[in-house]
Order: sequence, then structure tokens, then C-alpha cells
Amino acid sequence: MNAPFPSPLRHDWTVEEILDLHNLPLLELIAWASQVHCLHHDPNDLQKASLLSIKTGGCSEDCSYCAQSARRDEVHLDRVDMMQPDEVLAVAAAARDKGADRFCMGAAWRQVRDGAAFDAVLEMVEGVRALGMEACVTLGMLNQSQAQRLKQAGLTAYNHNLDTSRDFYPQIVTTHTYDDRLATLDAVRGEGIALCCGGIIGMGETVRDRAALLAVLAGFDPHPESVPINALVPVAGTPLGENAPLDPLDVVRMIATARLVMPKSRIRLSAGRSSLSREAQVLCMVAGANSVFYGNVLLTTPNADVDSDDALMEALAGR
Repeated sequence: MNAPFPSPLRHDWTVEEILDLHNLPLLELIAWASQVHCLHHDPNDLQKASLLSIKTGGCSEDCSYCAQSARRDEVHLDRVDMMQPDEVLAVAAAARDKGADRFCMGAAWRQVRDGAAFDAVLEMVEGVRALGMEACVTLGMLNQSQAQRLKQAGLTAYNHNLDTSRDFYPQIVTTHTYDDRLATLDAVRGEGIALCCGGIIGMGETVRDRAALLAVLAGFDPHPESVPINALVPVAGTPLGENAPLDPLDVVRMIATARLVMPKSRIRLSAGRSSLSREAQVLCMVAGANSVFYGNVLLTTPNADVDSDDALMEALAGR
């Protein structure tokens, strides 16, 4: 195979091409991905983003990986009603003071509904931007007028993951469709809001499913500005709660492949990082990851310990 760099941005990657990249000998794959990464990014630029669940639990959807579904009676979850803007902004300010420059807010909704709760989210977005931070939200499905209101409030990015391939998706979610997800992404992009869109590996999908997901993401023009790569964190009581742990090198392969097909996107090493060794995390960064979530919790699942992260950042810094 010819080296995939330097090359113009492409939006026509096929699943077979992506599979060929993904299945390269690991050291070769990492070497190529690292070179592409350095062509388009400062290798020392590692963004720290903070994530807060502003409304937890009670979601009507049946996503098999998620503890927040109201259908999961056997899952122990401390439900939290909608937080007040001043509470959220206090958390955002503390995150900024600890070095985070992007603040992400998630609400366990099927879709955005106009009204007091959405008005509160708009106030939160305005407040986060006033703190000098990027603001990202994940609120479920939304329409064009709601996307427009978020844009007017100053929203930097909207997170709405595709999770997996179109073919595998019905085995993970049945209460909405892949096309529903794509319609929300179209509404967001139509208002000029950056897309934060990625997926989850370790849910029982095949490697072809992973390649198919990347083919959809790389088919966006422009590519999503942010691509979270999540490793499943099995939650007891959910349909995927007994899934076997993912091999850390599978995460490295997925990140490296995403870097090759979306050279300019920010690739986020996201959920599942708490189970990775420090060395595995560094290998992910060499392969092209240039953002992590900073904080002890990702919505409802554990994240890497803050003290460990501080030590990692210190180890990555020059001496």
C-alpha cells in the first residue's frame, strides 16, 4: 500500500480502504498516523475538555450501553434533575481554573424541547463562553430552529455520536434510527456549529463496523471538527454490562485509522480511558489523539483520575 500522506483531504473513503489501513501491521499504522498528525497539528497540543451531566437519568431511549435509560430498572443511578445555570457555571469556572479550555454539558433527553429547560441551557452556553471557554452540548435530537438558537447563544460545538455502523446500529438502539442521528447532524452543520461526532468500540461490533463508521464520518464535508473515540465502559444492569474488556491496542488502531482518514479533525480519547495504562494513553496520542476529557467522571461512568492526569501531563511536558 502506498503511504497515505501527504494527501488532500478526502471525503470518498470506502470501507475496504479503511479496513486496509486499520489492519496494517500495528507499528506501521502508528508510524503513518503519527506523520499525518504532525503534518496537521502541533504534537504538543493536547486539549483538555471537561464534561458535566446537567440532567442525569430518566431518558426514554433504550441505548444498550447507557445507564441513563429509564428502561434500566436494575441499574443503580443517582438521578439528577436539571441543574441551575449558576451551579453549572461554577463547575465550568473551576474546570477552567484547572486548565480546561472546553466545557461540555450533557442532558439525558431524547430530543430538545422548547421551554424553560432549553432556555436554561442557552443561558449556560452564554455563561461558558463568557468565561473564555469553548462550549459544547449534547442534548439528543434537535431541529433547525433550536440549532439556530444554540448558535446565537455562542455554542462552539454540538456532540451527537453515531456510535457505530448503520448495519449494527439497530442491535444497539431501537428507539431512534441512524437517519434520525444524521438529521440532527445536518441541522447542526446547517447553522455553522462545529460537529463533535464519533463512536464507541467494544459493543460487539466487527472491525468492518468500525471501518464503516469511520467511512460515514470521513464522508462529511467538511470532516467533523471533533471525533471522540470511546471504548465501552460496561455498566452492570445494561444489555452490554457483561461485555469483555476491550484490548487497549484496539483503541490505538481506531485512533490511528481515524487520524489517517480525517487528518485535520481533533481526535478525542474519550470514554474508557480510565482502564488504559499511562503508556497506552501515550501510544494513543502518538497515533493521533489530541484531546482528553479531564475530570473524574464522564456523565455517569468513571474517567481517569485527575491526579493521575496531572502526573501524565507533567510527564508529557518537556524537561
